[in-house]
Formats: sequence, C-alpha cells, structure tokens
Amino acid sequence: MKSILITGCSSGIGEATAYYLQSKGYRVFATARKEADVERLKNNGFEAFRIDVRESQSISEALENILILTGGTLDIVFNNAGFGQPGALEDIKTDILREQFETNVFGLYEVMMQVLPIMKKQGYGRIINHSSILGLVSLRLRGAYNASKYAIEGISDTLRLELIGTSIDVTVLNTGPITSNFRENAKQKTIENIDIENSRFREVYHKSLNAKKSDVPFNLPPIEVAKIVEKIIEVKVVKPRYYITKATYILGFAKRILSTKLLDKILIKI
Repeated sequence: MKSILITGCSSGIGEATAYYLQSKGYRVFATARKEADVERLKNNGFEAFRIDVRESQSISEALENILILTGGTLDIVFNNAGFGQPGALEDIKTDILREQFETNVFGLYEVMMQVLPIMKKQGYGRIINHSSILGLVSLRLRGAYNASKYAIEGISDTLRLELIGTSIDVTVLNTGPITSNFRENAKQKTIENIDIENSRFREVYHKSLNAKKSDVPFNLPPIEVAKIVEKIIEVKVVKPRYYITKATYILGFAKRILSTKLLDKILIKI
C-alpha cells in the first residue's frame, strides 16, 4: 500500500484528493492547519495530523509520527497547502507579499527539505508541488500569487535537475479554475489587506468581489485534480508538469507560441 502525505486538507482540492485516494486503497496522511479540521478528518477515518507549513516544528512532528506508523518510509508528498492574495502590486504592502510567500513558497520548500532525507534514505519517492496556471502566465491584480507560483516553478524545475540520477521525482500541477473555497478566501483577503476605496483599481475590485462562481469559465470539480495525482502515483515515468483544465492548456499553449506583447493583449482582457 503506497503512502501519501497531503498538506492543506481542510477543504477543496486537498480534501477531495484525500478522500479519493483513500477510496482507491492508498494510505493517506491528511494534514490541516487548524486542530478542528484535523479532528474532523480523524472522525472521517483518516490518519490525520496538524501541519501549518509556516511552522517547521509542526512539519517535523507530523513526519515523526507518520514514520513511526509506516516503519520509516513515505512514498509520495502532495504539497497542496496555499492561498491566493489578490491585489494590484501597487496596493500590496511588503508584509502582505511576505505572508503570501511564507505559505505558498517557504512552507512548500520546508516540507520538501524535511521529506527529502526520508526519500533519499529509502531510495525513492515522488514530490508533487501544486503550482497554477498563474505559474505559467501572469494576470493583473494577482501579482503576489503570480510571483509565489512562478517561484514554485523555479524551485521544482531546479530540484528536478538536481535529483537526476536518483529515484526521486518532482512534478508540478498547473491547475486552472477548480471548485473550492479558494476564490471566496481570496475575496476575504482582498477585503482585509487592500485599501479598495483609495485604489485606482477600485471598480475592478468591486466587480471581482461581486463575481459569482458561475462566472468562471472552464471550471472543474476538485476530483479532476485527485485523478491526476493518482496518475502521477502510478505512472512509471513522471512528467515535469501536468496541465489541469482547458484554461491551462489554452494559456500554456499561447505562452509558448505568442509574442509577449500579443499575449499581454489577451491576458489584459481576463
């Protein structure tokens, strides 16, 4: 039975992936930042632990407990924890940008750095990092999130090269719009951290805050991500990245073939 550690299982993609993989017979270690979510996961039959990726000690403690349960091994890690901080760059204070990176980049990195010695010792392993379509292209008012996902791309690409010759694989998921609490949480971050009324993007912010889930094209349910994670677990040769949703395929293709100026004309309309 293959074992997988998943971060960010309180809802959305992480939770859906945990349930799906457990139903397929994998040994899932589901983690969440809040104790209440950990208890709920335990009550639903998971081996669950608290991991706040911003806290190195919480990662260490969870891994220590997991290794006791498995006899010292861990096959797969799905670095899923993260959030989106919307806002024009001119409206985002440095502390807010730092907060975005603490979770999406430094937290992901810390999980990898603590997992790598385990995988090197056992001689194999797979690391799945959750990037985004916005790790491939940039959208206005998404600068902090864009930057964090571009950083994940760079870290993953570099680590993949550095692990050539080992049996440890690194891949990224470039997801587009997926049904989850992500967008609602992002709206709350906009309200909390952006001075909307004094911004030159005031009207754009209000339009975004009033948008409905049904307004997002190419949206897919989180189970589609879970199926890709299962594919990554089972394939013999792992690809460097996996596109999820038509939006990712369309914009990923556009990034490869269009000039920057022409691509900008498309992106400014999104």
